[in-house]
Amino acid sequence: MRAVCIASLSLTAQFVSAASHTVVISGLGGEPQYEERFRANADEIARIAEGLAEAPGQVVRLVGADATRDAIRRELKALAERAKPDDFVTIVLIGHGTYDGEEYRFNIPGRDITGSELRELLGAIRAQEQLIVNTTSASGATIEQWKQPGRVIITATKSGGERTATRFAQYWAQALRDGAADANKDEIVTASEAYEYASRQVAAAFEADIALATEHARIEGGDAAAKFTVARLGAAAVLATDPEVQALLAQRAVLEGDIEAIKARRDLLSDQDYYDELEAVLVKFAR
Repeated sequence: MRAVCIASLSLTAQFVSAASHTVVISGLGGEPQYEERFRANADEIARIAEGLAEAPGQVVRLVGADATRDAIRRELKALAERAKPDDFVTIVLIGHGTYDGEEYRFNIPGRDITGSELRELLGAIRAQEQLIVNTTSASGATIEQWKQPGRVIITATKSGGERTATRFAQYWAQALRDGAADANKDEIVTASEAYEYASRQVAAAFEADIALATEHARIEGGDAAAKFTVARLGAAAVLATDPEVQALLAQRAVLEGDIEAIKARRDLLSDQDYYDELEAVLVKFAR
């Protein structure tokens, strides 16, 4: 079985030492329906992330009363200590957010945590590959504040002005278990695929309700989103528990992300440079 899976990956690779780290934070709901929904979304996202983790302790979940400002600061500082430059870091925020025209705030028990505080905490993380999924209302206000090279930022809203409670988190969670999100049918759901799926589902939900859409998702640094595996489906989910297969899957995700980034820059490159860069990546597949 292992041999078949490795062959199907169409590559051979050296063992990849990069680890994946995930922090899922669900803030205040304010009303019972939101409390229940936010908790369910956080639980599902964290559970699926645990299935991707290479070792125990790589997934942290802060929900409800546990998601205080002090707890968030503590966990993100701890993440900054343990995440290495070659690691992959994913942080998911679920709940309500606000924006007053100057500062974004994530609504949590006690004193809210600001976008400026979160920017500082995120900036201390050494991992060069970072995925931030902010599914809160007004989350679009954080894109300009948090963007940096190597960081993919996905927000439920296009700006801080979209302040209504969002639906994006539930469809992001759904993308992690729905084969329809797997656009290329390789039994791996990337952040890029999950974003496209969740965005479509949000739009369809508003259309079904015959309601004006109050949220429009955005992605920054999307060229690198294909590097992030956010779920495995079917046989890939079972076989990925094998350490050797885990290494190959991680390597493939990185290489496929590199290829997508080159394709996105096609118009900026000469034919020679384009094919030279593609060849350099493809050579890695053949090693």
